Amino acid sequence: MADTAEGGGMRRGRNETEEERADRMWQELIQEVRVAQMGVQILFGFLLTVVFTEKYADLSDTDQTIYLVTVVLGACATGALIGPVSLHRLVAGRRVKPQAVRLASRLTLLGLVLLLATMTASLLLILRVATHDGFVPYLVAGVVGWYLLCWFVLPLWTRHRYTSR
Repeated sequence: MADTAEGGGMRRGRNETEEERADRMWQELIQEVRVAQMGVQILFGFLLTVVFTEKYADLSDTDQTIYLVTVVLGACATGALIGPVSLHRLVAGRRVKPQAVRLASRLTLLGLVLLLATMTASLLLILRVATHDGFVPYLVAGVVGWYLLCWFVLPLWTRHRYTSR
């Protein structure tokens, strides 16, 4: 919605109160969190089963360490991405939605960073087990670069490009 500003120019943004903006931002955030939660929960559930397979005992000490780090990262990512739901439930009706949205947004960003780390460690472990070729670190680095581009670089570039004066 664009309103005409003084001087005949177009004003960008919405005409909404702080509470209305918080409500809208909360709805947008919760939709984003649902997507990320689904991915991290599926990945984390899969990771939890690996230790109970026969193949786990055959892993090298390095691969077992990578696995343990991956599981801990997955648990942390799950916690951070479920955190906004718990936050909302515990503060609902307390008239702190703008503050809750800011905190939930930070938790979500932290969850995405932890998800990136979990996926990186998972990919490293899987490729190390699947092949012992020396190209594994380069392949993982390429995928991480792709994640960084899609998840952070493009959004930040868009933010800078279209919101800078």
